[in-house]
Amino acid sequence: MQNILLKETNKESIHMSGNKPQTIIGPNLPNIPWEDKPTGCDEVLWRYSRNPVIPRDLIPCSNSIFNSAVVPFEGKFAGVFRVDDKCRHMRLHKGTSEDGVNWRIDNDPIEFICDDPEIAPFICGYDPRVCWIEDRYYVTWCNAYHGYPTIGVAYTHDFKEFHQLENAFLPFNRNGVMFPRKINDKFAMLSRPSDNGHTPFGDIFYSESPNMCHWGKHRFAMGTVNNHSWQTTKIGAGPIPIETTEGWLLIYHGVLTSCNGFVYSAGAALLDIDKPWKVIARTEPYILNPREMYECVGDVPNVAFPCAALADAATGRIAMYYGAADTVVAMAFTQVDELITFIKANTITHG
Repeated sequence: MQNILLKETNKESIHMSGNKPQTIIGPNLPNIPWEDKPTGCDEVLWRYSRNPVIPRDLIPCSNSIFNSAVVPFEGKFAGVFRVDDKCRHMRLHKGTSEDGVNWRIDNDPIEFICDDPEIAPFICGYDPRVCWIEDRYYVTWCNAYHGYPTIGVAYTHDFKEFHQLENAFLPFNRNGVMFPRKINDKFAMLSRPSDNGHTPFGDIFYSESPNMCHWGKHRFAMGTVNNHSWQTTKIGAGPIPIETTEGWLLIYHGVLTSCNGFVYSAGAALLDIDKPWKVIARTEPYILNPREMYECVGDVPNVAFPCAALADAATGRIAMYYGAADTVVAMAFTQVDELITFIKANTITHG
């Protein structure tokens, strides 16, 4: 693994695609996990050569570890991980890493601190995201409330104590993904209204809140593409959006219903910086689809499910974590200028 060590930390750094600047707005991340694009690779997103980075049996209790969230933390990395245990209970576990590649995950699940007995009982949780906003890390996940899926919310300052807040929405909902800063002085989230099953439909909606409790001003953002494409059945937001001078860079998942079941792939879009429900451009082709053995064979075959991304403003590097076959965690890489250029050159004209 090749890591680039940089001493300076600028608020923004510019990367050129032709003569047009393409800028990540955010902190430098000098120890971002990174591997250069292989010689001869013509993909905009390329896989880590040592995938998967987290095996299914990393801790004693786990049947599988996948669809997990990673963030920079105190010069290193921390995360919240979906662990399906050997009883097949869906739990959330915390973990830490020196380099973003080699992880130590707690064998015991997170015990959320919650004073409200109505929402405190933990039934199950999966597909977490973690987002730094202002002074804390917010965790969102698909939570079970009376057995129905909705968006659970909590926060932590130290990845030791996790304080649970009100569920964001009524059931049924999944894929709650926060924006990394307030927009128009409001907290903002993307989500996918769903049903109580394995959801054979789904579009992405935008919502906002003044206080992380009351959510409203719901806006349609993106829908499926009804042309037998990789995003025909449903779509959902993936990692926390990355702010750029071109707009919010959103990596998302799309699902095709094949003769052998669902196939999960990844695409990317640019959203308006002030009105993120407005799509500027969106990839018609996928940027990653299940084709490697660890993506095609597992508890749920044919799944590449993006859940987290690290971004370095100084170099434009992006390291993306994704769940593979609902079994392991893998990693892929891209450059912000290359990805934005690809989105614009391959944008969809409908959907």
